[in-house]
Amino acid sequence: MFVRNHLLSLAAGAAVVAGVVVASPARAADSVKIGLILPMTGGQASTGKQIDNAIKLYMQEHGDTVAGKKVEIILKDDGAVPDKTKTAAQELIVNDKVNFIAGFGITPAALAAAPLATEAKIPEVVMAAGTSIITEKSPYIVRTSFTLAQSSTIIGDWAVKNGIKKVATLTSDYAPGNDALNFFKQHFTAGGGQIVEEVKVPLANPDFAPFLQRMKDSKPDAMFVFVPAGQGGSFMKQYAERGLDKAGIKVIGPGDVMDDDLLNGMGDAALGTVTAHIYSAAHPSQMNKDFVAAYKKDFSNRPGFMAVGGYDGIHLIYEALKKTNGDTNGDKLIAAMKGMKWESPRGPISIDPETRDIIQNVYIRKVEKKDGELYNVEFQTFPDVKDAGKTKK
Repeated sequence: MFVRNHLLSLAAGAAVVAGVVVASPARAADSVKIGLILPMTGGQASTGKQIDNAIKLYMQEHGDTVAGKKVEIILKDDGAVPDKTKTAAQELIVNDKVNFIAGFGITPAALAAAPLATEAKIPEVVMAAGTSIITEKSPYIVRTSFTLAQSSTIIGDWAVKNGIKKVATLTSDYAPGNDALNFFKQHFTAGGGQIVEEVKVPLANPDFAPFLQRMKDSKPDAMFVFVPAGQGGSFMKQYAERGLDKAGIKVIGPGDVMDDDLLNGMGDAALGTVTAHIYSAAHPSQMNKDFVAAYKKDFSNRPGFMAVGGYDGIHLIYEALKKTNGDTNGDKLIAAMKGMKWESPRGPISIDPETRDIIQNVYIRKVEKKDGELYNVEFQTFPDVKDAGKTKK
């Protein structure tokens, strides 16, 4: 049975690579199929649930028909395992004949699907993964989430200008963690800051405790932290247990560590944490207040930045289909997406026509208590930030 399944998997992959998908019968003219590949289980499950919830909310608000076509979502759980992502993408493209693949909770997942999107000539809408290189891996990739370079450069500059001289860094040991670390270091050290300790932790099931002791022993002014969405709660628990908050070592970094859907469970140890990020549930616009209220009503939880990536991702798909009058030709859809601008719950955003990456505001936020709950309260805005990982090339 294993051999048979393995051969079937290879056959599916060969069909895609050989271009069979391109030559397959036309997809149903009266429907649009979106293959949604998300980690609904495992360590990144909160990412998948937020995106899935946000797409359901958007379709509830805007209907399940666009440009005269019924929108069908086909959800696949990849558990944030790239081999499963690839298999799911093959099945969706070859068997389900989807018009889009979307989601992608982590960078390796987005990269695993990239060559399949290219061969099938269908858009890959990245709603979560944040490494700069992703959109360079296929001309059919468009991103509605963020890049780590966008926020890590800004928090590096902010730290130096606000009296932080010595920093210890703790980052997850995979591509986004490396992006976060490298872009922070470039900007922090260029301004005169010093890195006194640098550790990388495993992506899967990390035990932060031994690394946190090294952070404490190095006596920094602050810790720069990047862990992916979903791991911030366990990190902050161990941070408090090790007494780093009482030692006066504050946490700074991109906003992943202070994800809104987990923030209330972190306790008062999170108070004062300053991060740079693209979204907060406390963002003061009326659109965001309405979005947060609707999300809470439907899902009994606060939306985080991953929810916004999904909400804007499905919006991008809807608007592209409107522009093409329902034509699902991949090249036409990508052309329609380039340069698109709209108001999001996070603020004004657009798709860079050159890189197909997102341009958006980055906010400096501080964790404060409001009405008995913890929130990332924005106090400074950097408008229209492009991905520094590409603009520097």
